[in-house]
Amino acid sequence: MSLMAQVNQRALELGVPISVHMDVTYRCNERCVHCYLDHDDRGEMSTSEIKGILDQLAEAGVFFLTLSGGEPLMRKDFFEIVAYARSLLFNVKLKTNGLLIGEKEAHTLRTLGVETVQISVYSHRPEIHDGITKVKGSLERTKNAIRFLRSQGLKVTVANVMMTPNLGDQEGVRALAKDLDCPYTLDPTITPHIDGDMSLLKLRIPTHEIEKIMHSPELVGGNVEEYCTPAPQADADTLESTPCSAGHTACYISPYADVFPCVQFPLPTGNLRQQRFLAIWNDSPEMNEVRSIRLKDLSTCSGCGHVGGCTRCPGLAYMEGNMRGPSSADCEKSFARTGIWSANMIRKFEQNVALVQITPA
Repeated sequence: MSLMAQVNQRALELGVPISVHMDVTYRCNERCVHCYLDHDDRGEMSTSEIKGILDQLAEAGVFFLTLSGGEPLMRKDFFEIVAYARSLLFNVKLKTNGLLIGEKEAHTLRTLGVETVQISVYSHRPEIHDGITKVKGSLERTKNAIRFLRSQGLKVTVANVMMTPNLGDQEGVRALAKDLDCPYTLDPTITPHIDGDMSLLKLRIPTHEIEKIMHSPELVGGNVEEYCTPAPQADADTLESTPCSAGHTACYISPYADVFPCVQFPLPTGNLRQQRFLAIWNDSPEMNEVRSIRLKDLSTCSGCGHVGGCTRCPGLAYMEGNMRGPSSADCEKSFARTGIWSANMIRKFEQNVALVQITPA
């Protein structure tokens, strides 16, 4: 077991929230077509509020802190926030579009000791990337930001979200990341809007395109045959395990001080303007319900052959109506990877067949 795996396991055993994702604003200088956020400022936390919360997170044992948005650099106090977080010895990761990062900002991030910066690039073609962000020239500005950051010796990861507008561009973005000397990550998941609106899901790429990704040695980063082999039958220990880290060793804090199990799991568990962090983490009924769930408790999924190797997201399942239910997007990924239908896909097929049989001609 790797050192990080040991740390995470120990945090799980002790109930320590070792990792927190905090969005400091939902305001943004891009208007990405797939974004799940509301970009209006509805009363985001002040500098002093954020510093007070960072104190509470340090007290709770948090070590990994991801600062994001919206676009976090839209806040004039952003570097003050980062400096304070680093003074508390958080390992800080930044997610940004890079449009506001020049040489000075890159140098400041390096001086403050930010661990890594993740920047989204949607296409190597300006007309596609800029079309997704709705900002002309955004690809070139983002590439310049990556160059500035790399010149300072900072680690930069290029993140590529796949959707119908940039379908087929992943190889071009991967080549661009290599040229910029950055690791590359690919995500084919489009998330529903934070208000529950599912219309964004029309941007999800079809299953046969996910299959191409899953069977590309360059993109999966290893032996395709091994990667696509179905997981073995889940044993008793597997069924007693937790679905993911959300609510167990990690959580999410919104710009309005709301606490959720994860950024993709919009179940309100408390607000830091009304309660202290540890009170929410330890005593919130909603948080405790999330962490009480084991794989054996999942409706449909517990009896699925993919349960031991599925990337099922409980937040996406929650947005489909049941945190203990399946996540259709992850069912599709498991099918695309292995060629074997999930229990959820079989159930839906049987329901459709039954519907056809009872529908009058």
